[in-house]
Amino acid sequence: MIFCGAALAVASVVYAQDQPAKKPASGAGAKPSAAAVARGKEVFDKKCAVCHYADSDAKKIGPGLKDISKRGTFTVNGNKVTEDSLKTWIENGDSLMPPFKEVLEAPQIKDVVAYVRTL
Repeated sequence: MIFCGAALAVASVVYAQDQPAKKPASGAGAKPSAAAVARGKEVFDKKCAVCHYADSDAKKIGPGLKDISKRGTFTVNGNKVTEDSLKTWIENGDSLMPPFKEVLEAPQIKDVVAYVRTL
């Protein structure tokens, strides 16, 4: 009986090790859907394009956002560009940019981040 229990424990460990790792369906690191990018572009065009170019890195009122992910850092402070840092920047703004957490809903901000990361 003890042998049977030990064999079962070993078999369950071996089985667990053989299972493929599950890929995250969403969240950090997941590629945004085309629909999220399209919604983000729509919000960007209405709320962000007043101050930022999407198709240029030239300054408008704020910095142009073309290739922002490839640049890797924000031009105004040198901080690393990540999904979270973009979200935080959009929500809270800074001394030159107003906060948008009271203007845009959380899903809209997520969509804008998805769009900006494609620029």
